[in-house]
Amino acid sequence: MGDLTKVAAKGDLLPGESILVEVHGQKIAVFNSGDSYYAISDTCSHRGGPLSQGQVEGTVVICPWHGARFDLRTGKVLTPFGTDLSTYTVVIQGDDIKIEM
Repeated sequence: MGDLTKVAAKGDLLPGESILVEVHGQKIAVFNSGDSYYAISDTCSHRGGPLSQGQVEGTVVICPWHGARFDLRTGKVLTPFGTDLSTYTVVIQGDDIKIEM
């Protein structure tokens, strides 16, 4: 297991919400889909938009700048433009949301 870094408390991130965190110099968007938490690179690979500000539909985030779509579970791009993104393992310990790096 890699390094675990606390990024939020569960009460800080309600279902359907996302936040931007920085861990080891990486900008990471953390999402609460209601059933699970996901962490993905915050920077859209199409035009650099902030995915933490994107609209979430289930386990898909839509970039607010140009509509590129990404699967939160895998980081796979779901549109003809953009490339796959890095994902990070989210670990819940008590009320803490942690990201494994």
